[in-house]
Amino acid sequence: MPYDEFLADRVRQIFNDKSIAFREKSMMGGLIFMVDDKMCVGVDIDRKTEEDRLMARIGKEAYEAALEEAGAREMKFTGKAMRGFVFIYPDGIDADEDLEFWIQKAIDFNPLAKKSKSKRK
Repeated sequence: MPYDEFLADRVRQIFNDKSIAFREKSMMGGLIFMVDDKMCVGVDIDRKTEEDRLMARIGKEAYEAALEEAGAREMKFTGKAMRGFVFIYPDGIDADEDLEFWIQKAIDFNPLAKKSKSKRK
């Protein structure tokens, strides 16, 4: 499995507790949680370290400060950091309140996020 189902269940529970409508989508080797048809958070496993991690879309304005938080790292897919997105490793999401902190940051940014263009024709 390309992601930890327990972590995915914890994310689902937080969205449900907050009464946030979401849908799930397999993407980028993991599971993405979409809010208002926009990527909000995701879960996967770092292929190099085998660690579970959360991806959070928090926006460019919150990006630099976010990297100072425990467990937060740049999100790189092509060798270049994707500003506005961070990975959070276990030391930043093991506690429920820490996981909720990151999910809330992504939820707060979601209304400002742009929808990606559909590639369907």
